[in-house]
Amino acid sequence: MMALHDILVGLLLISGSIFAFAAAMGLLRLKDVYQRMHAASKAGTLGSGLMLLGLGIYAIDLGVFARAFAGFCFFILTAPVAAHLIARAAYAVGYRPTQDTIMDPRVPPQPGSDNAG
Repeated sequence: MMALHDILVGLLLISGSIFAFAAAMGLLRLKDVYQRMHAASKAGTLGSGLMLLGLGIYAIDLGVFARAFAGFCFFILTAPVAAHLIARAAYAVGYRPTQDTIMDPRVPPQPGSDNAG
């Protein structure tokens, strides 16, 4: 039974590390603030959340697991909202997407943007 426990913890830690590494590579390789923020908020959140769940399972204590699970839920719920708000603030102060970014023509422009009415 402990072998299954160790394998599960190892898989969670390794998969979380892979996602965290992908987020770090995204921060280094992507072109603008929006693409970098997407990599950091999505892959980084999932990576840290999986590693936190691995820690909670490793402890073999219900209290530790409950706190780790609560932390995972907090990450998953708050990181996308925070990234959205930071992206809106970056756009509002003048950071524009790169030329490679494809804009959806069906979405109406935001009030106060360069393309508004």
